[in-house]
Amino acid sequence: MMFSENPYFKNMYPFAYRPYESQQYNFYDPDFRQQQVSGQATWTEGGRITQCGIPWSDNLYMTAAVGENSSYQCGETLQIIYPVTGRSVLIEVVDKVPNYPQNRLNLHRRVFEALGANPQQGVIDIQIHPISNLNQQQWGRYLLRIVQSAYSGYSVAGQTFIGKTEESPTRTEETYEYQLQSGQETITVRARAIYNPRNNRIISIDISEA
Repeated sequence: MMFSENPYFKNMYPFAYRPYESQQYNFYDPDFRQQQVSGQATWTEGGRITQCGIPWSDNLYMTAAVGENSSYQCGETLQIIYPVTGRSVLIEVVDKVPNYPQNRLNLHRRVFEALGANPQQGVIDIQIHPISNLNQQQWGRYLLRIVQSAYSGYSVAGQTFIGKTEESPTRTEETYEYQLQSGQETITVRARAIYNPRNNRIISIDISEA
């Protein structure tokens, strides 16, 4: 499935703001390892009111609460890595919890399950990484929105960042894989975006089942 450059796709990316993505490694930030924080996560079904004023349903429920004294701020994006499964998810901070330590998060249950953790575990060990580069979030979310439209009968079970290639000063390629589930099957869809990094305009998009 190929989408070539046209005015609609050039201007579509600003609307792909809330979906979530996950990445095995941060290839954009050379200080990724140093910025990681070892921590723990519990899970919750969320609630109607949050201290941040952001609903738990935001970002397709890929949300979490942090401690009241945490350095992580409302609306901040964090990459959560679960070393046991190798999965990671980008979550949004939507609430604060009293008496929670800096390195503990209360994840929405959907995040817990997207990481491949069993809710019966209650508490899991995770790695926490603040996301400061907007481009790292942008294209995974953008492609996810297109994949969800193309496979409307499937739910997203996980996503993996495959790689980034700077082909020229005006042409960059990023590739992601998305694990999709329906009642009958699980499939992997690979999505590739080629764009101009100078103006963030899409040149082409390719989607195929791996």
